[in-house]
Amino acid sequence: MKIAFIVGEFPSLSETFILNQITGLLDLGYEVEIFSGFNPKEKKVHSDVEKYRLMERCHYNSIPHNKIKRILKAIFLIIKNFHKAPLKILKSLNVFEYGKAALSLILLYSLIPFLDKNFDILHCHFGPNGIIGIYLKKIGISGKYITSFHGYDMSSFVISNENNVYKRLFLNGDLFLPISNYWKRKLIKLGCNKKKVIVQHMGINLEKFKFFERKKQSEETIRILTVGSLFEKKGHKYAIQAIAKIIKKYNKIEYIIAGEGYLRNELEELVEDLHIKKYVKFLGAVEQKEVLKLYQQAHIYILPSVTASNGDQEGIPVVLMEAQATGLPIISTYHTGIPEGVLDGKSGFLVPERDVDALTEKLEYLIEHPEIWPDMGQYGRKFVEEHYDINKLNQRLVEIYQNIIEGKYE
Repeated sequence: MKIAFIVGEFPSLSETFILNQITGLLDLGYEVEIFSGFNPKEKKVHSDVEKYRLMERCHYNSIPHNKIKRILKAIFLIIKNFHKAPLKILKSLNVFEYGKAALSLILLYSLIPFLDKNFDILHCHFGPNGIIGIYLKKIGISGKYITSFHGYDMSSFVISNENNVYKRLFLNGDLFLPISNYWKRKLIKLGCNKKKVIVQHMGINLEKFKFFERKKQSEETIRILTVGSLFEKKGHKYAIQAIAKIIKKYNKIEYIIAGEGYLRNELEELVEDLHIKKYVKFLGAVEQKEVLKLYQQAHIYILPSVTASNGDQEGIPVVLMEAQATGLPIISTYHTGIPEGVLDGKSGFLVPERDVDALTEKLEYLIEHPEIWPDMGQYGRKFVEEHYDINKLNQRLVEIYQNIIEGKYE
């Protein structure tokens, strides 16, 4: 079986869920190639990118931002590749059929890397890439087209476009894989045929995320951890405000924030304004080996996700699976699919979005009752083993691929 992954960017530190699918399928012996809009060229990359030599499997659209350069390069690509598939290339330029995707030349640039290749499955991650995938299907790139939906593509993307933005995708896509039941309901509400929708969780490699029972030593500083891009929907500022309240009562606390993003300066200013700089540490971007060490050193994990001002929402953050797998008690929010990934009162606590007082209360409870950490950790580990083991999920994904090739979902 030959599988193409169509993604927005690769490799991305924040998209380990895609990386885990790709490496898992390679481990199972399948051929995988990656078609990406661009390389974010982050300072750090996960070690599996090098281990599996994934850059050798990656093809980039490489679309110039400058319009003149984009047009000139497009002319060169057309001249160089026209003999391979003249009809497909001409179709990719049909503005009447494909609108902005053709006019901006995105469709042409997306098409070129596929001209010499054939795939059984074309797996698009995120709805906008699913739209491009369906355009490729209409142009003549054969195979079964699957789209995974994660979060922003069902929230802020729909809001900034229109409710029927996925109409053509829903009509022509072969299968749709939302990552939670929450997003399954949203897909169906937007008009997707429920017979084509299967919930497929993202998962983690449990061999990497070893369980470690949490216990508090006498007079030990309690380390509270958040791993996540510094974006509004991650809710970092509410965790910081909760920490500011907590330290008035407990001063042996260290709050570690790992991740990078456009809100870093604003969050650092908030820490300064609250006079808690000595309690809060910003680490910046971290790769998986560094994240593993942070999990092992922490006592409590907090991720107070919220709906951003532009409507952007989470899926089920993979970091919540990772933290639970390592035995950390969790504090998070009642946000989209998170209640499907963290069970309130068992592996952690969930609170309403933006409720600093509720966050503070649950943090204080965990600090005062370290005797419950081991039980919460054990429950979280078992829960992740049952529902978010990437090996089991990738086996199921292969079954889905095989079933769709055999026409069982038609």
